[in-house]
Amino acid sequence: MPAIPITEELRTLWPRKDYSRVPFRFYHDERLYREELERIFRGPTWSYLCLEAEIPKPGDFRTTLVGETPVVVTRKDDGDLAAFVNRCAHRGAIVRREAFGNAREHICVYHRWCYAQDGSLTGVPFRRGVAGKGGMPDDFDPKENGLQKLKVHSMRGVVFATFAAEVEPLADYLGPVMTAHIERLMHKPIRILGYQRQTVFGNWKLYMENVRDSYHGGLLHEFQNTFGISRVTQVGGARMDAKHRHHVTYSSAAEAGDGTQLHKDAGVANDRLRLADGRLLEYVPEFADGQQLTISSVFPNAVFQQIRNCLATRQLRPRGVDEFDLVFTIYGYVDDTPQLQELRLAQSNMIGPAGYISMEDGEAIEIVHRATKGEATTSGLLEMGSLGEIPDEIRFRTSEVSIRGFWSYYAALMDMKPDGAIR
Repeated sequence: MPAIPITEELRTLWPRKDYSRVPFRFYHDERLYREELERIFRGPTWSYLCLEAEIPKPGDFRTTLVGETPVVVTRKDDGDLAAFVNRCAHRGAIVRREAFGNAREHICVYHRWCYAQDGSLTGVPFRRGVAGKGGMPDDFDPKENGLQKLKVHSMRGVVFATFAAEVEPLADYLGPVMTAHIERLMHKPIRILGYQRQTVFGNWKLYMENVRDSYHGGLLHEFQNTFGISRVTQVGGARMDAKHRHHVTYSSAAEAGDGTQLHKDAGVANDRLRLADGRLLEYVPEFADGQQLTISSVFPNAVFQQIRNCLATRQLRPRGVDEFDLVFTIYGYVDDTPQLQELRLAQSNMIGPAGYISMEDGEAIEIVHRATKGEATTSGLLEMGSLGEIPDEIRFRTSEVSIRGFWSYYAALMDMKPDGAIR
């Protein structure tokens, strides 16, 4: 008998139909991870590649990953964007080994196969052999042996790509909620300020859960809680698109009810604490909605952050079932004053591998991953906020509903929805 497909096998493990219990096995199954690479990262999704501001001039390129597949994204001489698999069609070598560059063509170091800016094959050394001997077969067609191309589209300077031949337009994939949020963040030209990279030894899905968890910040991150950057008592909530694949978590500085007294009663007394660099707590108003913290995610690999005046994208790059990288791209606006640019850079100390926030997120994910390894049937709970039907909007912060939204879309893509699934 043929083996049962892994997704069909795991479909039976869901304890509940509303994704409020998630089997720990889903974070550790190697076969499931291989299915994710094909069905999700190479499937009918749009993955974040970079910001157009990273490749502003004709010939500029940036190397990145979609899932585990190496990719080059470039701006051609005509100004259009292109992306292709960074793997030579000849013997599979990496073609571009730099993080960034500028080039009119791309040449593989191994056998010097040459590719145009869009990945089309333009040259093969000794294609006709030497002195009439050797060479490629007569029917070798360069047009059929270029680098695999991805479909590329940009939304307000944010570059996405897909491997899928049949996929909904990017605007439809993002939906009104995420499109409006990207337009909010990218409402004027941006300038790249720097990068950070963090490696986390845990499953990539644990991170996508983490960024949708709207209330852990006031508990896990003592820095945020103590100095009032993120508290569960602040006015906020979360919004998702109709399919619950993307989300926006937001909060303002205002506290719901007597939040200040609540934190004093809990022993938090920031009047006794002082920062050597007070800029970490400053905020220069930039958005009419008054939101000082927004964390959003685009399925499957992107996070957009606004923490006070620190603006950044985060690209998730899986490195196996037990590990992933996060690449932080920190940016500001072209018309920023020197003082505002310095403020953004100072506040970027909250993110990255040693950041006051990101460091703790990474540790939390790693201890979950270690503790759940080997569990065949035990599940985690996602019951905070509500059970049953998954709403598109939650108007409070003590909720795990957005995480259930992630799993509902994940299960649909992976063909492993529980029978009678609630969405």
